[in-house]
Amino acid sequence: MSPAVETPSTSDSAPSASSFAAPFAGKTLWFLTGSQGLYGPETLDQVAEQSRQVSDALDAAGEVPVQILWKPVLTERDAIKQAALAANADENCLGVIVWMHTFSPAKMWIAGLEALAKPLLHFHTQANMALPWAEIDMDFMNLNQAAHGDREFGYIATRTGVRRKTVVGHSSDPRVQGEVGAWARAAAGWNALANMRVCRFGDNMRNVAVTEGDKTEAEIRLGTSINTWAVNDLVERVEAVTEDQVQALLAEYDAHYEVTAELREGGARRESLAYAARQEAGMRSFLEEGGFSAFTTNFEDLGGLRQLPGLAVQRLMESGYGFGAEGDWKTALLVRAAKVMGHGLPGGASLMEDYTYEMTPGKEKILGAHMLEICPSLTTSTPRIEIHPLGIGDREDPVRMVFDTDPGEGVVVAMSDLRERFRLTANLVDLVAPDEPLPNLPVARAVWEPRPDFATSAACWLTAGAAHHTVLSTAAGLQAFEDLAEIAGMELAVIDAGTTARGFAKELRFNAAYHRLAQGL
Repeated sequence: MSPAVETPSTSDSAPSASSFAAPFAGKTLWFLTGSQGLYGPETLDQVAEQSRQVSDALDAAGEVPVQILWKPVLTERDAIKQAALAANADENCLGVIVWMHTFSPAKMWIAGLEALAKPLLHFHTQANMALPWAEIDMDFMNLNQAAHGDREFGYIATRTGVRRKTVVGHSSDPRVQGEVGAWARAAAGWNALANMRVCRFGDNMRNVAVTEGDKTEAEIRLGTSINTWAVNDLVERVEAVTEDQVQALLAEYDAHYEVTAELREGGARRESLAYAARQEAGMRSFLEEGGFSAFTTNFEDLGGLRQLPGLAVQRLMESGYGFGAEGDWKTALLVRAAKVMGHGLPGGASLMEDYTYEMTPGKEKILGAHMLEICPSLTTSTPRIEIHPLGIGDREDPVRMVFDTDPGEGVVVAMSDLRERFRLTANLVDLVAPDEPLPNLPVARAVWEPRPDFATSAACWLTAGAAHHTVLSTAAGLQAFEDLAEIAGMELAVIDAGTTARGFAKELRFNAAYHRLAQGL
């Protein structure tokens, strides 16, 4: 009997296999330029030509991961509204960039802004970088009016309450290209959330508070579908895996990883690695058939599985799936969003958990790990596949990859359900090597120094009610998460080099008031 997987219809926007390998493929941002008919056809032709040049400059920027698709200049109300509706209807359109090249009376934009359901970036720029001082005449002034045209647009966007990102500067400026690129990645992350299906194999770990949450509210606010399947549905799929599939994965493990002797061909525990391969093949087919892009497991609910999935989960995360341990669907969807936002950048993203501390004054650090499930995208070294007992879950010894995360900058992000809102708490961290080798810790791990310092970071994290499960991202940075939070209307509390415990607590109180008022009566 096949697992009871909901096969997506042709209208369902479930991810395809190619969306994991290339999540930006075919995706676009629309470039809309505002003007008005008052200027006449000759000036509007110049507006169109110059706006194409601006659009093309962003499109050619290496920092921007998707195509910038230029659209004809908009000069009246109905055309603006139709452009917004067309962007909504285009499943490949991640968002809209708008620029008021000249003065575009903003009442024309009201209907379009109210209709627009895609993320919005307001690009405050102009065609020329330097002013040709000796040549400026009134024709030049009439053509190059973004300095006040964009202010008119900003007013109506604020008055109508439209969430947006504002980027200021010339299209050739690397800083500007980087900001647009980070927002594009956030728009892709939002698109991933809005089209995501999360498969929970079993329920949450019993009596744990922070991994619980309102799945209905998540679908209302984020568009993410989160549902549970019986673990034994997965067991049936695992048991149906063919020997050829198992052998193909074993050959892949042997070729790409450092496999400990007892797990290699002819080793005493090769069968344990074969079962891990069977788990991977079964889980992958279940997720692919159901159109899932994120999933959870729970060591308290393993049904007929012989091992807690370790290697299988690590491999699935490595290929782009989001994952949350112990039924934690909020972390699963965050991991998937981080993987989409960071695609193509150095580094990776993984489930992470603050496990234990180095508290020697002047040497404070956090040692992060999990029982088994840390993604190898966090390292450029070759992971070692090992097998060890696990004193939890009451199953056979599980197989897992063991490695140290690469040093560098990262961001740790948690998602909490605070009843009337979701809160993201983000801490900028510096990943470092362990002070000493960890020969007796048989799991993948990360060591980091939190900013601004250990005591302030931990105090603020606790004050925010942030979760112990997180996504650690070394690819997508803080800017992408900030933009994602703005697009999604989620609260974001940031702990960075400038944070103080007193100021952070005040910020949380202000945030609470704002988000409660923003919900309306």
